[in-house]
Amino acid sequence: MAGFNSVKQMVDAELLDGSYKFSTFRKAPVQVTTQGLWFDMSMSPGNPPPQYYAAAPLVSVQMKYSTDGGLFHGGNVSTAQKILRQLCLTSTSATGLPMHFRLCDYLMYYPFIDEGTTDEQTLTNSVTLPRYTDGKGVQVMAVSVAGRTGGQTFRINYTNSDGVSGRISQTVIQNTATAIGTIVTSATATNGAAGPFIPLQAGDSGVRSIESVTMISGPDVGLFTLVLVKTICNIQLYEQTAPAEKDFFTEAMEMPVIQDDAYLNFICLPNGSLSGVAFNGYLNCVWK
Repeated sequence: MAGFNSVKQMVDAELLDGSYKFSTFRKAPVQVTTQGLWFDMSMSPGNPPPQYYAAAPLVSVQMKYSTDGGLFHGGNVSTAQKILRQLCLTSTSATGLPMHFRLCDYLMYYPFIDEGTTDEQTLTNSVTLPRYTDGKGVQVMAVSVAGRTGGQTFRINYTNSDGVSGRISQTVIQNTATAIGTIVTSATATNGAAGPFIPLQAGDSGVRSIESVTMISGPDVGLFTLVLVKTICNIQLYEQTAPAEKDFFTEAMEMPVIQDDAYLNFICLPNGSLSGVAFNGYLNCVWK
């Protein structure tokens, strides 16, 4: 059990020591999302406020709760270890449901990849990963920050979790969605598309940094941002009348660890437009 040697230690930390943080959130997308295309809810209004990956083009930027916000999970716990005990989600509408949510720790991003050129775009690694520094399990998603015509293909050149540079991702094709926040590689009905993450070179399981991006077909309008994330957990919201609740203590073999200063937010897979639909929920973290 992460951070605890016994059930009693976890119960004592939460009920006797007060070493926990219960916090609520509310996200209310305004974007007209598309069925079957993954969407980055960090760019939606609500609590926490949206963030827009606004920084110098092609230069790496770290993401942290202390600088960027995200879902509140309590302060840094230093030498203790913080775990996610409970997570809950509800919806004000049946629109878009059932829907899969993935809670991620957003680590670093490279803003404003230009879709209007087929020249290799070299990225500047001014900073490194702030958490999960070995890159194990770290994946890359491409988030739309300016609309496109769609259908372009691209690939990335990256350093994998073993520290090997010059690795080349699989070539992926973009969807045609124009909604800001859409993950451009996701399209369940398109040959050559992928899920929320860019498929890596065979044998690789994580990314430490990205060195360049190449648009293979084009030119096109549009911009996207490459975001490095680490999945924390998954949860499924089936219907409006029943909240999705997960107690990792009683329902899972292992409770997810939340690192200090983590920027937490959701990506989701809607079954329709989420414009005007609000999602409420809470998370409860415990540490020792």
